[in-house]
Amino acid sequence: MSTVIELIEAGERQLAEAGVAFGHGTTNAFDEAAWLVLWRLGLPLDGLDEAAERPVSPADAARVAELLAARIATRKPAAYLTREAWLQGVSFYVDERAIVPRSFIAELLADGTIDPWLGEHTQRVLDLCTGNGSLAVLAALTYPDIRVDAADLSTEALEVAAINVTRHQLDDRVTLVESDGLAALRGPYDLILCNPPYVNAQSMAALPAEYRAEPELALAGGADGMDFVRRLFADAPSRMSEHAVLVLEIGNERAHFEAAFPKLEVVWLATSAGDDQVLLATRESLLS
Repeated sequence: MSTVIELIEAGERQLAEAGVAFGHGTTNAFDEAAWLVLWRLGLPLDGLDEAAERPVSPADAARVAELLAARIATRKPAAYLTREAWLQGVSFYVDERAIVPRSFIAELLADGTIDPWLGEHTQRVLDLCTGNGSLAVLAALTYPDIRVDAADLSTEALEVAAINVTRHQLDDRVTLVESDGLAALRGPYDLILCNPPYVNAQSMAALPAEYRAEPELALAGGADGMDFVRRLFADAPSRMSEHAVLVLEIGNERAHFEAAFPKLEVVWLATSAGDDQVLLATRESLLS
């Protein structure tokens, strides 16, 4: 009879040999295997130390093997197989209708990085390109006195977001809005959070299958990745209150961002991935 850790180590070898891609909640084969094994066995994802030597019945081991085989055969992100993703310790439902949540903005909400730009005036928040609604939920949980609009062009993504808003009992504070960019949103907002489609065309063409399993609408940002951002910056000031700020994630596109907006003054915010993934812009800087 196998133990939990033996199944994880075997899964690690399988995933590594199969050359699957990571980045949807884990960064390596061991962590991915641990996630899938613990989830399939109904064990806490943070409980490996306690569960490592626990024996696993042949029937449960077969169910684990089936899940690992599906991960390899389909090349779908693990979150699409488990229907669950985690951000800052908070659980979210996810399926193929929405991108797997992984925004570094979640870190900034949790650690208070953007708090110096907020205050009593911060009452209305917008999570633009909300996807499965995770940032909107985290913002509402972080700031109990605010109201949040969560907007997306994709009606399918908004269906997933609705599941998460209800799951976290936030239907009275988070409003879902179908909108192409800011078109259907009037504001004024005191804080705009946005993790937009920003992957440039060259990078899109080279994406692993796991990323191609996600809605292209949530990833593709045009030739230089900045198509959505250009529209956003043009429209945002009219939807922002006087002291509002916009927090924008651009991933690995800083060079393209600075080429597109060479004169725009922004503040780069430090995350676990470095200090060139997320930026903050004030209404005043966008107007200038």
